Amino acid sequence: MKDYEIYSTMKVPKNSNIILRLDGRKFHSLAKGLNLEKPYDENFYKLITNVCLDIFNQFSPKFIYSFSDEISILLDEIPFSGRVEKINSVFSSLASSSFTYYLLNDYSNEFDLDNLSDNDRNNVFPISFDSRIIPIDDASICSYFKWRQDECWRNCINGYGIWALKKEYDDKQANEKIKGLKSSDIHDLLFERGINLNDVDNWKKRGIGIYKRSWEIEGFNPKKQEKTISTRSEVFVDYELDIFSQDFFDKL
Repeated sequence: MKDYEIYSTMKVPKNSNIILRLDGRKFHSLAKGLNLEKPYDENFYKLITNVCLDIFNQFSPKFIYSFSDEISILLDEIPFSGRVEKINSVFSSLASSSFTYYLLNDYSNEFDLDNLSDNDRNNVFPISFDSRIIPIDDASICSYFKWRQDECWRNCINGYGIWALKKEYDDKQANEKIKGLKSSDIHDLLFERGINLNDVDNWKKRGIGIYKRSWEIEGFNPKKQEKTISTRSEVFVDYELDIFSQDFFDKL
């Protein structure tokens, strides 16, 4: 019967970087069930950050980038001997179980889970993520993350636009009005209503990054009577990302 497992030996290319992108499944329904605050719910993003940290602590990737319900993971050391089935299944199940754990424990009160209706509970649970593997060369890493960051910015513009319109129109009318509008049109629409996207929190516009940062510490060796330099590092959650550039990834 082992012969029927025809995909189990499929592996990523040797000596390559890969990006693993996770996406929340049916998170539009989850957002409705949890009654997430629009256009951005800070508790949801804190929860997603905790999920990213669990992934980082398990697999020590080079970089994790997240916005909305999307998580991109840059791996330069490939786990599970590069087996595609194993990588996809483990990372997606880790994200799903981590999200569920934090929702039921640390964020139960914030989302008022005890008072969810049966319909809302069915919209929220079970929680799952899908996963895809993207082999990538060094020269394309910045381009990939810039692409996802551009999508984050588009989400921000559209999210604020539809949120502003729904204050004045019903859902159907608001969705019709925003259709076909260019980004510049939505900027103008928001500005007329006293909303300047330049003033919006940086993580809403550019996403959240997680990586290790290092710094040097100067000490003193009393035996040798000389100064010493040692390096310390920590996992850092960056809510103030710049627009991605090659220089950023060269320093990781």
